[in-house]
Amino acid sequence: MEINERLSEKGQRDFHLVRRALDESDQKAYAELLRNYRDSIYFLMMKMTNSAIDAEDLTMEAFGKAFKKLDQYTSDYAFSTWLFRIAANNCIDFIRRRRKDALNQSTDIDIDFSSNFARKTASTGLDPEENIINDQKIRLMREVVERLKPHYRQLIELRYFDELSYEEISVQLHLPLGTVKAQLFRAREMLYQILKHSKEKL
Repeated sequence: MEINERLSEKGQRDFHLVRRALDESDQKAYAELLRNYRDSIYFLMMKMTNSAIDAEDLTMEAFGKAFKKLDQYTSDYAFSTWLFRIAANNCIDFIRRRRKDALNQSTDIDIDFSSNFARKTASTGLDPEENIINDQKIRLMREVVERLKPHYRQLIELRYFDELSYEEISVQLHLPLGTVKAQLFRAREMLYQILKHSKEKL
């Protein structure tokens, strides 16, 4: 598999990690892929299920499925797009297995896809009904993020909409890495509380 030169710097980094994992059975490469995206996948699963326990289980399931299918990944698109689609589809399947009333509750508080990722997902296989639902959830998520104080809103947008790493946020905001992590943790807690008590329906 050859690298797609159109990939971003982050995409090319992930591609090389995938190759190391596959070609050399490099466990450190697997660990780095997990470390790079575990937080983002967990946050997504939390929004889709509104359950910390389910989110943790689904996060590990997503990585397990992705690593088993790693040889199917191609550099036609970013590894993160491929991984998030596996995670989202797995979670949708999980929700569908629940009773209908549980499904209705789970859709109140949901996905934090950036519009860019949503467009990519829509172009790679979601049916029209799922695309409409995702578009509605994106709008709701952005509306909820707007309720945060400007500083916390900026942290959430950089981390989850722009998909920057903690290190990249630290550089961009001229903050110590530890401060970025602590404030992002606080921002996520505030966002979760807003979502938890949101009365809006999709």
